[in-house]
Amino acid sequence: MTHPSHEAAVEVITAALDRGDLVTVAGLCTVDYSGRASSTLGPGERHVMLKPDGTAMVHTVEGRQPVNWQPPGCEHEVDLADGRLRIVSTRSTPEERLVVEFERLLQASAFGLADEEDLSLSGTHEDLKDRVLEDPGRIEPGFTPLATERETPAGAVDVYGEDADGRTVVLELKRSRAGPDGVGQLERYVDALRRDLHADAEVRGVLVAPSATDRARRLLAERGLEFVSLAPDTDDDA
Repeated sequence: MTHPSHEAAVEVITAALDRGDLVTVAGLCTVDYSGRASSTLGPGERHVMLKPDGTAMVHTVEGRQPVNWQPPGCEHEVDLADGRLRIVSTRSTPEERLVVEFERLLQASAFGLADEEDLSLSGTHEDLKDRVLEDPGRIEPGFTPLATERETPAGAVDVYGEDADGRTVVLELKRSRAGPDGVGQLERYVDALRRDLHADAEVRGVLVAPSATDRARRLLAERGLEFVSLAPDTDDDA
């Protein structure tokens, strides 16, 4: 509904909450929170969302984060206060209360949404590791992974293996553009393994990422480390 009366909005929102719908309301309102702290927002045009799981969020026209919110598990109630729509979201443990009072309504809507799918992430650190393990030749011909998350005095190495000549190879994986921090991390692993292995062991360090900054590439060259360009996704295989 656009520009609904306060009475009509209360009726629609009450029925929607009883059905377990998602509710959105926009309009000129004040917001008061009390609980672990307290806060007050004076009159302003804002968007309020009430979710079936008890979540409540108040958004302004700027930014992606709500200015006030209540977590899942809260109870939502609506009524008329001095003839105006009032939304109250209450949490019992710890005790918290969010009160939104509307002076003017721009919109009130309810949606019976169904969403049973879980979020599927791609382009992650694990995706990049899987690409290396599925086809070690993406690093170089003859590379053989021997372990993942191998512990060293400097921390766990992403991928530990050997090259075609039997030399130890340490891979530090970055899912996005690598910078100087990644070079420093790789160098610490290489130094730790050189101390940990037998004295004449040769250890190569390879930074694996879609790209690297100019400074990172200079540091790699200065410290005798290497770089392989590889992205977590499979677009470059097409």
